[in-house]
Amino acid sequence: MNIRKGNPEDMKSVLGLIQELAIFEKEPDAVVITEEDLIRDGFGEKQLFHVFVAEVEEEIVGIALYYYRYSTWKGKTIHLEDLIVKEKMRGTGLGSALYAEIMKQGKRDNVRRIEWNVLDWNTPAVNFYKSSGARILEDWQVVQMDEAGINSFLEKL
Repeated sequence: MNIRKGNPEDMKSVLGLIQELAIFEKEPDAVVITEEDLIRDGFGEKQLFHVFVAEVEEEIVGIALYYYRYSTWKGKTIHLEDLIVKEKMRGTGLGSALYAEIMKQGKRDNVRRIEWNVLDWNTPAVNFYKSSGARILEDWQVVQMDEAGINSFLEKL
């Protein structure tokens, strides 16, 4: 297994893993980004995210995609958007290795917090995160406004 920073040539495989995650999360039609979007947003003039890729025999079989946020309480933080491992590679330690790489990046960056979301029904992930020392904030709820909601809200102004 080799973990390295992703490059533009990896984005086709990264997109494939994102689509695999959407299927796992029961949202198979939710992914609207393209390979070109990933290349532009991850490697263009204004880099919006960073990604580590995990390779086995020159095949990308896992990713950890993250970006920086700012907390008014903590300062610079990392948001781990997705940690994805191909189904055939789950249980091999690859996910743990990608997770560790994110923690190492946070240490290198001197961030005071790394945060992410996990679905409550994803029991293996919940248990792994808890066993690693992460806290799951039961009293906080994720709030989102999708494109239709944004448009509806603005139309009412």
